[in-house]
Amino acid sequence: MVVKIIIIGAGVGGTAAAARLSKKGFQVEIYEKNAYNGGRCSLIYQNGHRFDQGPSLYLMPKIFEETFEDLGEDIKNHIELLKCPSNYSVHFHDGETFELTTDISKLSRSLEKYEGDGESTLINFLSYLKETHVHYQRSVKVALKTDFQHWYDFFNPKHIPDVIQLHLLDTVYNRVCKYFKSDYMRKAFSFQTMYLGMSPYDGLAPYTLLQYTEIAEGIWYPKGGFNKVLQSLENIAVQHGAKFNYNTDVQEIIVDDKGVAKGIKLVNGDVVNSDIVICNADLIYAYNKLLPKTSYAEKLGKKELTSSSISFYWSMKTIVSELKVHNIFLAEKYKLSFDQIFKDHTLPDEPSFYVNVPSRIDPTAAPEGKDTVVVLVPVGHISNVPNIDFDQLVKRAREQVLWFRPSLKCKIFENLYFVGASVQPGTGVPIVLCGAKMLEKQLCDRFLEGKVEINIWSKCVSFLIGLVALLIFWFLG
Repeated sequence: MVVKIIIIGAGVGGTAAAARLSKKGFQVEIYEKNAYNGGRCSLIYQNGHRFDQGPSLYLMPKIFEETFEDLGEDIKNHIELLKCPSNYSVHFHDGETFELTTDISKLSRSLEKYEGDGESTLINFLSYLKETHVHYQRSVKVALKTDFQHWYDFFNPKHIPDVIQLHLLDTVYNRVCKYFKSDYMRKAFSFQTMYLGMSPYDGLAPYTLLQYTEIAEGIWYPKGGFNKVLQSLENIAVQHGAKFNYNTDVQEIIVDDKGVAKGIKLVNGDVVNSDIVICNADLIYAYNKLLPKTSYAEKLGKKELTSSSISFYWSMKTIVSELKVHNIFLAEKYKLSFDQIFKDHTLPDEPSFYVNVPSRIDPTAAPEGKDTVVVLVPVGHISNVPNIDFDQLVKRAREQVLWFRPSLKCKIFENLYFVGASVQPGTGVPIVLCGAKMLEKQLCDRFLEGKVEINIWSKCVSFLIGLVALLIFWFLG
């Protein structure tokens, strides 16, 4: 029997899941309310200018390569990648600038300006790079390629050697301070947590993996815009029989009296039945708008949420030669700016912000002799703050907690799964692609390979062993 799967939303997670599952032989139908795919990875066009609505940093390239390899494809046959000549131009409050680059010799000389020209400067940087490499490798293994369907799975003894090296009780900023002494460099190597909607003073130390991939693997850009990745995945899915339905808004997920998802109801009244439903919509929206009311939906709505950003899309009449591809402007009162975002839930008095100029690396993003500029200004999550003019602010960013995010399989309704930035393993295009791979494995294990669920008692024993071992490691060091 062919299993029919409905996917709500053609974002990164939904499109990647469609490609993977259709290749495995499932009958896949995708329903997307917009006239285009991509979700946050969609594009805006205006008078010859092209803007990426979401991601502008193509990081962790190996994850993208693995996704296409799993689909039997070579990513080079689908996407032309352009490597940024320099990662960032970092601007400080006093006019000082710093270039973050993959060129270690050039980076070393730049570091000496702020950290001193003694041998300890390079040694400390290399030690930092080593630690972030460990965070990168272990986090990818534990958080991005391991499916934690239950909270006790995290305590499996096999994960302990990895977890011990992740500095889970420390923060990004504290780890940076261990290797850099100047306020300038501490800022330059910690601002990246803003991409995940969190403060470097609160973000868990493993998130320094972002700094590692930028330095070791570089920052790239898909020619034609980030949406090219989604277009390629959709084409692959269609080749394997998946059907994409655009301009088709889903009103609700149909759940029977036994709590089993049976299909969807469209805004136009049509009902589409299926064996499995996968929701690529944001989790809070799905539970509160598409599913029957539950106490879990109320609990989700009360969870602490991350930052948002105000986005400006500017069509420039000329080339702004002072700007590089990626530009960071950091506030003088660095910590205060984050406190105002994450504690006061407001726009900082002096915000740090990011400026992206895609036309600097891809001329097709703007007419000849002009620039396309995107400016992102982080602001606190303000949905519960009274008297806010929402027309001037974008929607909130999504919660960021690696493996502690809600799992892919719904715990309340049967035959319902989720995929995307609001569930495991987290946000960011390469991370959502890993989530689609986990989802593929779950459904293939269930329908194609007939694997037997591990006995709950063996899971409990595994949990206890892991917890005891973790405590021993904790007290020993």
